[in-house]
Amino acid sequence: MPYLTAGFPTPAASLDALRRAADAGADFIELGVPFSDPLADGPTIQRTTQTALEQGMTLPRVLELIHTAALAVPVVIMTYLNPVLAYGVPRFAQDARAAGAAGVLLTDLPAGADPAVERTVASSGLALIRLVAPTTDDARLRTAVLDATGFVYLISRLGVTGARADVPPDLDAQVKRVRAAGSPDLRVAVGFGIGTPAQAAAAARSADGVVVGSALMDALAKGGVAEMERLTRALAAAVHG
Repeated sequence: MPYLTAGFPTPAASLDALRRAADAGADFIELGVPFSDPLADGPTIQRTTQTALEQGMTLPRVLELIHTAALAVPVVIMTYLNPVLAYGVPRFAQDARAAGAAGVLLTDLPAGADPAVERTVASSGLALIRLVAPTTDDARLRTAVLDATGFVYLISRLGVTGARADVPPDLDAQVKRVRAAGSPDLRVAVGFGIGTPAQAAAAARSADGVVVGSALMDALAKGGVAEMERLTRALAAAVHG
């Protein structure tokens, strides 16, 4: 599952990147909504977010981008809660579904923190993707996965997004712990810190899905859409084995 910042490096290039990532073997695409205070994101995603904001990318334009791209693979919108509240939660849920989004990940909305928002999103037909961390205790973990739809996004390590040198040695145990807290058909995707084909393959041996963001955005920034596409193909080949 490639992560791409909507509107980076330009809206036109972002549209091209979405389509080419899908064609390069992505099973899902996570599309980030640029936000002025991206607390969970490391320097790479922060830079791409700032550039996208300077290009005039807004939440309505992100939805237009999804609609225009018309991808054959599911798109998960990654956003902070503030842009959704400003847009209006019911309107966002309806418009995101109409644009073709399959799910939404509200990064800074813990499970159960705002049941009204969660009900509105879930009732729209969007999958409400939950985030869990290695430090999530057992009680919180059960709450997070209780009504999870789509899949659960496991943050593989503490800290912000960004490529790391290796996959955490306890990743398999982390994934098994998350699965044990939910239903038998619970799907777990792993992200944060995965950037190379070898790391993606290692993570895929434990998880159902692998999210790669910063490495792809670095490739897009340095080598353009062609370099991003090349890395996506290599990652997909490694994961699909």
